[in-house]
Amino acid sequence: MPALAPLATQQSAATARGVRGRRCREHTGLGPAAARFAGDSSRRRRGVGVVGTEVEDEVLASNFQQMASALSGVMTSVISKLMTLLGEECAKLKGLQREVNFMTDELSSMNALLQRLAEVDNVLDVQTKEWRRQVREMTYDIEDCIDDFMHQIGYNGMAHSAGLVDRVVQHLKELRARHRIANQIQELKAHIEDANKRRMRYKLDERAFEFSNATTIDPRLPSLYTEPDGLVGIDQPNDELLRLLMEGEEESMQQPKVVSIVGPGGLGKTTLANEVYRRLEGQFQCRAFVSLSQQPDVKKILRNILSQVSQQEYANMEIWDEEMFINAIREFLKNKRYFVVVDDIWSTQAWKTIKCAFCVNACGSRILATTRVVSIAKSCCSPHHDHVYEIMPLSTDNSKSLFFKRIFGSKDTCPPQLEEASFNILRRCKGSPLAIITIASLLANKASTKEEWDTVHKSIGSTLDKDPDVEEMRRILSLSYDDLPHHLKTCLLYLSIFPEDYEIERDQVVKRWIAEGFINTDGEQDAEVIGECHFNDLINRSMIQPVKVEYDGRVDSCRVHDMILDLLVSKCIEENFATFLGNKNLKLELQGKIRRLSLNYYCQEDVMVPSTAMISHCRSLSIWGYSEQMPSLSKFRVLRVLDIENGEEMAQNYFEHIRNLLQLKYLRLNVRSIDALPEQLGELQHLQTLDLRGSKITKLPKSIVHLQNLTCLRVKNLELPEEIGNLHSLQEILEIKINRNCSASSLLGLGSLTKLRHLGLRWCIVDTHPDSKAFIDNLLSSLCKLGRINLRSVCIQSYYGYSIDFLLDSWFPTPHLLQKFEMSLNYHFPRIPSWIASLSKLTYLDINVDPVDEETLEVLGNLPLLMFLWVSSNATAPKERLVVTSSMFICLKEFQFTCWSNGAGLMFEAGAMPRLERLRVPFNAGTGLYFGIQHLSSLRSLVIEIICSGATVQEVEALEEAIRSAAGLLPNHPTLELRTWDEEKMAKEEGIAHVEDNTAG
Repeated sequence: MPALAPLATQQSAATARGVRGRRCREHTGLGPAAARFAGDSSRRRRGVGVVGTEVEDEVLASNFQQMASALSGVMTSVISKLMTLLGEECAKLKGLQREVNFMTDELSSMNALLQRLAEVDNVLDVQTKEWRRQVREMTYDIEDCIDDFMHQIGYNGMAHSAGLVDRVVQHLKELRARHRIANQIQELKAHIEDANKRRMRYKLDERAFEFSNATTIDPRLPSLYTEPDGLVGIDQPNDELLRLLMEGEEESMQQPKVVSIVGPGGLGKTTLANEVYRRLEGQFQCRAFVSLSQQPDVKKILRNILSQVSQQEYANMEIWDEEMFINAIREFLKNKRYFVVVDDIWSTQAWKTIKCAFCVNACGSRILATTRVVSIAKSCCSPHHDHVYEIMPLSTDNSKSLFFKRIFGSKDTCPPQLEEASFNILRRCKGSPLAIITIASLLANKASTKEEWDTVHKSIGSTLDKDPDVEEMRRILSLSYDDLPHHLKTCLLYLSIFPEDYEIERDQVVKRWIAEGFINTDGEQDAEVIGECHFNDLINRSMIQPVKVEYDGRVDSCRVHDMILDLLVSKCIEENFATFLGNKNLKLELQGKIRRLSLNYYCQEDVMVPSTAMISHCRSLSIWGYSEQMPSLSKFRVLRVLDIENGEEMAQNYFEHIRNLLQLKYLRLNVRSIDALPEQLGELQHLQTLDLRGSKITKLPKSIVHLQNLTCLRVKNLELPEEIGNLHSLQEILEIKINRNCSASSLLGLGSLTKLRHLGLRWCIVDTHPDSKAFIDNLLSSLCKLGRINLRSVCIQSYYGYSIDFLLDSWFPTPHLLQKFEMSLNYHFPRIPSWIASLSKLTYLDINVDPVDEETLEVLGNLPLLMFLWVSSNATAPKERLVVTSSMFICLKEFQFTCWSNGAGLMFEAGAMPRLERLRVPFNAGTGLYFGIQHLSSLRSLVIEIICSGATVQEVEALEEAIRSAAGLLPNHPTLELRTWDEEKMAKEEGIAHVEDNTAG
């Protein structure tokens, strides 16, 4: 039975009626590291920044030097600070000009050597690695010293005072600080001299290899994402598993049928389960796909199942326990035919708990489980052990097909001089899809010569014979890691900080990379664009797995494969890059000062930071979960990153020490128990990102307007701060609430934010408000100003039906750079706003219009770059059918139409929406059977909402059959999901009605 490569878990529950969710979909196939690709590779080496902007890797590389890295520490940052910051103080530091110059020169020379060593990290001897470790640790200490000094002398401008006494006190403080730094510089100079002497004594320069040129980009690399027809070896195991699942379909089963897939990690259990999940779409009333981990959060898993099967959110779910989730799931499933995939089960206890949610019914429900452990697989299926499917490695032919497709784009293409090397490499990979894809990714970036491939083969073979299990795979994965540029190594290692199986958001990790100094632009390029390119490159190189993919193809989130995560953790410990507490399978090894600390209380609540641990020099603190043993924030003097998630029981006073984290650049608090921050928050002058969306904070301290480096403010239902116009660096504000507690004048401040690109508002002003005109006028003034400069996206939300009629004709001049407009409120424009037609760069539009008419379709259809469209309406007008012609929507890839009174429905002419891949539309049963769906030649996913009100059973069934027939004519064989609404309002057939009348009589 052929194996399939691991696949990122698909959890694509459709959005429920009337509920607006984020418009991104879960990736149906893993990145190249774990899925089988067959297709063109034109997208492989290209990093995508903001929508519509591409940045070539070559351009980035030519302008790149990291301020911080796993291998060289913060050497570049230290040199920069010595030359710029201390340079301004040297005149006041009597006699130290020479010493500072000496330190700068010596560190620059060491940095050049560190950069050379980073290129050949995998071949360094122990002595060289030890010297590098000592220098790396020294750079951290030097930067901490400089930062502390600059704060003491009030370099950031926050320490000055107008009073005479205060000025004298400040002057005395500065004298003491300068005296202290003078002594520290002498001490640091001695450390640098010692390091340099060791360098000379060990002759490290002679032992380092010459810098090698970066490999060229191979345009033949397979495409980033694959469709099901791009998988290798899928048919036979897929058919066998479908047979196991669906046989006995005619029988009325008294309990759900459970089938297990079992096999070692890396053979493709998740990929196979996902393909079966895709193939069975539409055959069950509800379904769910969830993935566990070695220490699963069972409550989170149950909540995920409930959300997917019900397609809705319940009130107060945050306070539910496991029993409440189980009862809710059982109640929803009791009379439904359901299909649930439970992926990656590690313990029978976890399975037993989750299984409680699956009620016993006679509806022919199915459950598919995957695990690495045979006993667990049997336990899931007990007593039907014949329902265990053992996944096997790829056959020789399928291994070759996967290998050659990945490198050459065709399974039958291999230069004759490489056939022997290919055979030897594949023999070592032993049919493991992950190993094959990993080594193929490595070779795709190298010259197609026998010598180069033989070198790779020998590198694999040096350890493969020692351990046929874990070490074999780790060595292969290490080869791909070693081949990464050192800036990508640092970014990849950083992902190990997140818990196992954690879904890592792209924006979250990119902002953390920036705060840590891993991204440097020299002021010429946008750091987030470069960071996203690094993120995409890690996906392209098969090191991380895409999970959610947005409408424009950008990867919104990722996961790290278990085997890669193990490798990263071991390397982090080896380089003292990060320290991990809470992983039961990991032995704590303290290696001097802790630089980055990850505390996982999800796995182990009673874990404590040892009293011997030196945490005062920690730069990044990530806390997952809650424990009473959490270390106080007062112990972390030099934090750059603070990220706390789901510390639901944290006391308010735990955060009072945030004000002392003066080097903090990134702060994310996903903590529901917190409702306020210290008033001194404004003293965090280095803060760049403030993310409070998971907290209960509704009002920020007034001092926030002093955060001159703040670029990103993400909040939820938080009132618009006064004087927000002072935050001149802001590029992103998400979900600021504008209500009667705000001042109308504060809205004018928005217009002063000339760098603002992304704006999210929650509009809560009623028309009867006495100052409503002032609010509206000031908001329009700010929007017009922002639209002329940098504004890229606008999202307006509200829980109630507040009118935004003022936007119909008043946004002038047109926001010419706008790429995204989204509204999520119980309000409909009476027509399309006049300025929409001029948005030549718009790619994403979510809009409410009532009614929808031909003019609406014409305006929207002529937007030249529109890729995603969601239109919501109460009705269409006129009553006759609306027609989508071949000249409309030439770039549209996803279209969702919500309308519960749409007459005869939409009609798609031949050639309409030529690039459309995903479609969700309603049709009224009984109004016709022909809609032109067969003309949508690029369609891959089709969801039809059938409105049954007033229709007979025969009319509904006829419509379903017509839709299936039309979809069956499409070349891509799209997945089809039929949903029915208002079934209780269906017309009764005469015969049935007559019987009911007699019964009633």
